[in-house]
Amino acid sequence: MGLFSFVKDAGEKLWDSVSGSKPEDQSSKLKQHLEKVGLPGADKVDVKVEDGTVTVGGEAVDQELKEKILVVLGNVAGIGKVQDNIAVSQPSEEGSFYTVKKGDTLSGIAKSQYGNANQYMKIFEANKPMLSHPDKIYPGQVLRIPK
Repeated sequence: MGLFSFVKDAGEKLWDSVSGSKPEDQSSKLKQHLEKVGLPGADKVDVKVEDGTVTVGGEAVDQELKEKILVVLGNVAGIGKVQDNIAVSQPSEEGSFYTVKKGDTLSGIAKSQYGNANQYMKIFEANKPMLSHPDKIYPGQVLRIPK
């Protein structure tokens, strides 16, 4: 549990349709986005938005799902922070997060995180379904890096 920072100007552009609207509408839009991604069990979390900060609570089945939920919510344009209040029913070792920089590739990130560029598929798989292809990452995007 804690507060995670994201690049507020990077991410999926959901905000145009709710820009300037009430926090309840923004929360609803993010909840719909989370459900659209199709993470199993993501429907059991509560999402609230206030001033560019998302507070997410509830229960996740495992640490992996919890981390994916945080990444999905944080990688939305207009969101700068995600407050994690999610409990995990099957605790396991926490992964880490990496913010993509200009010129980064998954193999380069794998080399820096694991010492082996060929481990890039481990990062790709850890970020599915948010990533559709290993070459489709962008600066400012936050990726989940499993242990």
